[in-house]
Order: sequence, then C-alpha cells, then structure tokens
Amino acid sequence: MKMLCILYWVLCCLFLTGCSGSNNKVPKEAAIAAMNLKQGKTILCGPADKQLGAVSFETSCSEKAREEFNLAMALLHSFEYDEAEKAFAAIISKEPTCAMAYWGIAMSNFHPLWAPPSKEEFEKGSKAVAIAQSLSRSTREAAYINAIAEFYKDPGKTNHRNRCINFEQAMERLHMTYPDDKDAAALYALALDGAADPADKNYTKQKKAGHILDSLWVSQPNHPGVIHYIIHSYDYPALAAMALPAAKKYASVAPSSAHAQHMPSHIFVRLGLWDESIRSNTVAASAAKCYAEGAGIKGHWDEELHAMDYLVYSYLQKGDNKHAKEQWDYLKTIRAVYPVSPKVIYSFAAIPARYLLENRMWQEAIALQPQTISGVAWEKYPWESAIIQFTRLLSAIHLNQMDVARAELRILNQLHDTLVQKQDVYKANQVSVQVKAATAWILFKEGKNEEALKSMKEAIAIEETTPKPPVTPGEVVPASELLGDLLMAMNKPAEALDAYEFNLRDHPKRFNALYSAGLAAERSGRMAKAGTYYQQLLNSCNTPWADRPELTAAEAFLKKNNTLPIAYEKAAGTNSP
Repeated sequence: MKMLCILYWVLCCLFLTGCSGSNNKVPKEAAIAAMNLKQGKTILCGPADKQLGAVSFETSCSEKAREEFNLAMALLHSFEYDEAEKAFAAIISKEPTCAMAYWGIAMSNFHPLWAPPSKEEFEKGSKAVAIAQSLSRSTREAAYINAIAEFYKDPGKTNHRNRCINFEQAMERLHMTYPDDKDAAALYALALDGAADPADKNYTKQKKAGHILDSLWVSQPNHPGVIHYIIHSYDYPALAAMALPAAKKYASVAPSSAHAQHMPSHIFVRLGLWDESIRSNTVAASAAKCYAEGAGIKGHWDEELHAMDYLVYSYLQKGDNKHAKEQWDYLKTIRAVYPVSPKVIYSFAAIPARYLLENRMWQEAIALQPQTISGVAWEKYPWESAIIQFTRLLSAIHLNQMDVARAELRILNQLHDTLVQKQDVYKANQVSVQVKAATAWILFKEGKNEEALKSMKEAIAIEETTPKPPVTPGEVVPASELLGDLLMAMNKPAEALDAYEFNLRDHPKRFNALYSAGLAAERSGRMAKAGTYYQQLLNSCNTPWADRPELTAAEAFLKKNNTLPIAYEKAAGTNSP
C-alpha cells in the first residue's frame, strides 16, 4: 500500500510539473517585495483596446492568468519593458506561485538589444530567477527559466556579452527541445541577434535568426515578436531590403506600442525612405509623449528622444532644414528625461552635431557645448561626448584654427583612451574612426596628402568592421563621405566620386553624398553621371521646405545641360551608383 501511494505521488508530479519542481509554497512576501517591482495600470497609447498583436503562450498558471500573461508577453515582444514588468507583477500579486511570471520579470530587465541592465535591474532579475526556480513548474517552463538564469548567473564574474552568449546557447537548447513552440523560436532568434558579433560582416547569427523568423511569419503573421525581430535581424545595409515587408507591417500589428511605431524606421533609414521614416517617427514621438504623460514621468521619455534623432536625420537628408531645426529647438527645451541612458545622451549629442555638420555651419559648430540635463554628468558618457568633440574639431579644421584643432584632437584621444580603459571595444572603435578622420584632415592642412589619405582610409576600415549601433540612424558623418570631401579638397574629383559612390552603397540617398557625387562627376567631366546624381537628389528632396543651396545648383546643372540620363530611372530605383 505504501508503494502504491509513492507511485501515485510520482505520477502526479510527472503530470503536473514534469518533475522539474514540486515546491508549490507561496513565496514569502518579503522576497517579492525585495524585487521592488514596477506596479500599476498598464499604460499604452494608441487604440483603447490594447492592440499589441497576437500571442498565445501556454503556462501551468491558472486559466484566469492566461489573458494577462499573453498581454505581458506581447508587451515584452515589443520591448515595452516597463509595462511588461507591470503586467507580470500584476499576475504575481494575484497568483504568487506562477513561476513563469517571475521569468517574465527577469526577461523584462534583460533587454538583449539595448544597454546592459543597470545594477538595480540585474539584481531584480536575479531575484526573480531565484524565486521562479523555487516554484513548481513544468519541464518546458523550467527550460525557459533556466535559459534566462544563464544570463543572470555568476554576478560580477562575467561581462554582458558573455551573458548574452550564455542565454543564446540555452535558448538554442530550448528551441531544439520544443521546435513547435513559436515563442521559444522567436526568443531564440532574439537571443541570436543579441549575441551576434558586431565585427562579423557575414552576419552569420543575424541571418540564422532571420531564417527562423521568416519561416515563422508565414503561420504567425500577427505575432509581435516574430515581425519585430525580423526587423532587428536584418537591420544592416546588406540585409535591410529583406525586412521591408515586416517594416511596413509592424506598426499596424502593434499600434498600441510606441516602439512598434518607431522600429520600422530602422529599415526605412537603411533604404533611404525618408518620407516613411518621418511618418513613422512622428507617430512614435507623439506616442512617447502620450506615454510620459500617462506614466507621470517627470520630464520626457527616452523613446521620444530616440524618435527625434531619427526625425532630424531624415529631415536633413531631404534638405528640410526648417523641420530639422524645429526638432533641435525643441530639444533645447528639454531638461529632464527618463530613464537616463546612453540612448538618450546620444540623441542630445547627435541632433545638434548632425544639423551643424550636414550644413557645414563651422562657426556655429566650433562653439557647440553639451546640453545641460538634470542628473546627467557628461564625463560619464565618453562616446557621446566624443560626438560633440568631433564636431568642434572638424569645425576648427575647416576654419583653419589649427592650434584649436590639435587641442580638440588631444581631448578626443583622451575620450578614446577612457573607453579603452573601460574595455568598451565597440565604442572605442567608434571614437577611433573620428580620431583617424580628424587626423587625416589635420595632415592635409599640413600638406601631407599621402599620410592624410592613409589615415582616412584607416578610419574607413575601422568603420566598415564596426556597424552602426542601434541607438542611431547613422554615423554623424560617414568616414567614406569624409574621404570624398578630402579628395575634393585635394582636387581629385574622379577619386572623390569613387568614395562617394562607396558611401552611397551603405547610405542610400544621403543628401551630401548625392550632391557631392554629382559635383565630383561634374568636375571630372562625367556629365551624364552628374545628372543622374543631381536628379536623384532633387527627387529625394521633394518637399516645399527643401531650400538648401545645393538643390539650386543641382537644378541649374540639369537645366543648363538639358539632360536626364537614360540610366536615371534604374539608378533612382536602386540607389546603386
């Protein structure tokens, strides 16, 4: 009889939990309180019925929690991390034994494609994992929980990148064990993107992620994670066209997500679709303002600043200084942001730098200073500070203030050294591009043309192996474009044309690249090609607010030569010089 009872208990364990955990004790209130979870009503802007896409995630939690869990998962898939945490916390408050709700807390504080978790976020995620592992859970749920545990294990002993790799490997095992689990597949693809080597120009992991997601999208057309992660997987110049269908769809799949309104513009910018980018980020910025008001944020939400950077970049590429300047003027009124993050500080640095450098406003640029923001010490952000430093440095060179330029270069080198000391190789490489590009211009001013070209080509080589970070629509000024400018200053227009065409390969329809390619072609006697680029520029700047003098010059050339190149339609359509 005793053996029969034991057998019955074992069978119950297998049926209910897969023997992955049989402790169904309610976690202590103190342990839950120690996580300091975000609480309150879920705040979304957009349709009133919380349209976030279709998610159906099976758990062993109660049937009552099913709808709330699916909402939390949809928020998580659209990177609405604060609201996802609140949704998972709401489940915990009603059903504290739901292990997967704690998994959701840990995932909400991970954000693999953004900045590493803060100390507080990491501790919260670690505590959530510990509670999840102490509760009853199915074998499948245990695999999910153990996967995120791989990210949080060994605090203080592993860097963020290695943690992402640990998570990726654990998610691969989960995906292989449960190949029909749609969310496991989507999250494995996200893990691949998060663990991808920035220096891998073959995009091995990103392509693998994209293949998984493309296959899923056929049967899951409205799954927010699937469509969202497709965009991230292909957010590279060589792959961007593969994400265009997803980019055109995502905002309508999850109209209640501010991030879903912005994310498609990553692809639009890659492809030079400026009007689409402007529409996307106008809606995203508005949604971000709405969210800040609803959440009671003191100041501006970081997603608004991110959208503004994309707006300024896109307006500038259309020659629309009016609306670009309006965004910068608005930025100057902002004194407080939440959360303070590298993404936000980048926008504060990049927006004025872009406006001044794109317009070659050297006198104004040389005086550029970091904007005062509540709670922000710029010295803690050497990469972002380097953008402002680089802006002043280039301006000093073009104003022939060489002593000032050399002094600015020394400071830029110090910022680079700080990043090296922090072992932030990626950002150190970004600043190294600026150092070498600025050095090239200084060498040119000293009459050392060959050394100048060597330094600029070294800058390009580094930039080619260091793809743009996700916080930016593009480099403030691409090194290959600076090479073209340098060659034009050396009166080598034919070689400059090659540089501008190389730049347009990865930066289609950039205003200055198109105009400069036309000018270089004109000066090297290639009139048909000059007409091609000038016409592309005019077509790209099809707005009544485009009033830059380069447009007048391009139009005058086309009228004078009465030429519209035969190859124009093809060139304008492909943007491939």
